[in-house]
Amino acid sequence: MDAIELSLFASRIEAVCEEMGAVLRRAAFSPNIRDRLDYSCALFDAGGELCAQAAHIPVHLGSMAFAMRDLVADVDWAPGDMLIVNDPFLGGTHLPDVTLIAPVFLGDELLGFVANRAHHADIGAHSPGSMPVSRRLDEEGLVIPPSLLLRGGVPDEALFGRLLSATADPVLTRADFSAQISANRVGAARLEALVGQFGLARFRAGLGALNDYGERLARETLAELPVGRYRFRDCMDDDGQGRTDIPIEVCVEVTGAGVVVNFEGTAEQVPGNINCPLSVAAAAVYHVFRCLMPPQTPACAGSFRPIELRAPRGCLVNAERPAAVAAGNVETSSRIVDVLLGALAEALPQRIPAASQGTMNNVAMGARGAAGSWDYYETLGGGAGAGPQRPGASALQTHMTNTRNTPVEVLESSYPLRVTRYAVRRGSGGAGRHRGGDGLIREYLFLAPARATLLTERRRHAPWGLAGGEAGLPGENRLNGEALPGKTQLVLKAGDRLTLLTPGGGGWGAPATDS
Repeated sequence: MDAIELSLFASRIEAVCEEMGAVLRRAAFSPNIRDRLDYSCALFDAGGELCAQAAHIPVHLGSMAFAMRDLVADVDWAPGDMLIVNDPFLGGTHLPDVTLIAPVFLGDELLGFVANRAHHADIGAHSPGSMPVSRRLDEEGLVIPPSLLLRGGVPDEALFGRLLSATADPVLTRADFSAQISANRVGAARLEALVGQFGLARFRAGLGALNDYGERLARETLAELPVGRYRFRDCMDDDGQGRTDIPIEVCVEVTGAGVVVNFEGTAEQVPGNINCPLSVAAAAVYHVFRCLMPPQTPACAGSFRPIELRAPRGCLVNAERPAAVAAGNVETSSRIVDVLLGALAEALPQRIPAASQGTMNNVAMGARGAAGSWDYYETLGGGAGAGPQRPGASALQTHMTNTRNTPVEVLESSYPLRVTRYAVRRGSGGAGRHRGGDGLIREYLFLAPARATLLTERRRHAPWGLAGGEAGLPGENRLNGEALPGKTQLVLKAGDRLTLLTPGGGGWGAPATDS
């Protein structure tokens, strides 16, 4: 393929993923998928290597890219099959993120796989929202090992029954699973049609050329980094179980052949739920280096070939079963981004921004009882770190997630609560030649008894500035005006007000002084 043909080929397979996402969004029932867009779609070759993805959630996509090869290797696939999994230690991230994988055949020939991952606010944990302040994986909900949910296109109703019986609203859960199944079916049909048009040999040649092109762009980007070793250390605030100031340490070694990202020196896994499997750490690493690459770099396996990841087994970023991981996917992944950017700032001081908010400000809530059951989960934006060329953006999702906020009208019409304040947290960004972005303020008024869980970071350790820029303000959590810890579970009554003030981003460059 020449350059124009390769560009068109890349766009067409990416469009398959985009259409899958559109189907999933329109068919889903829960606000978390339908309105927040907490899902991702991707396409893989017959060996489980990433071929294309839509611009969805970085932590979903990078972890799928890292783990898919092992996931699909041990299954005797047949047309119409669809595999379901959420086990974080077998290719998942945390239990609410449920992945469905479908093989795509042309006759008897396996072409590849389509996959989507969506966040389910109820996956069977005892606390509403299925994001508890947990100590073990089995406290976080239903663990689904790789299992065939459909065989030859026929649902396994016994497996469906086990999945749905763990949830408070099986009708809603089945509807969302059906949306995921539909998205994969559309993706498979579009891929079959594409291969039918190209021909199998030309399709495979296109994938090979795309991966080679991605690798070439990645190596050109990494060649801009001076050869050497670059280190950085940052801390998680706490694990929710009494451990505080938990270090994550990275050494980025730039060689002539690529980069080695080594987390030697990182804390061992902890009793709380900020542990993460290696696939989540890989997602954060891939995200950072992908941000350095030119915009036209394809989202394929070749783009990540020059990147080697090392992390001691049993450490915080390569945790082992039965470690709790609910917040590792969302909070620890954010801190991994921070430490990598901190290390790379020494190598590329005129390209790397200061720390962004460094948390997803997770809020899970709901109720159980005769009056009705409900589950809801959302993440909140904050300040982006300022960079050498511009100030940080305010009140938006940063780095490992890019979900939308649920519209206030949807939230209030779906659940017994009101959003009484939603505003930019003015002045929370760090000062500097370029100021860090501001966080936001979101306040919930509960109209009926409920329970809630907060899993938040950067409440003690503020997002750092660079090149003399000042840190952003740390976040705050409050219940009826009283301060709350960063990770906590709450029993709420009608009339309670829960307020989150999210962190600002770090500033870049020394602030101007009056002469």
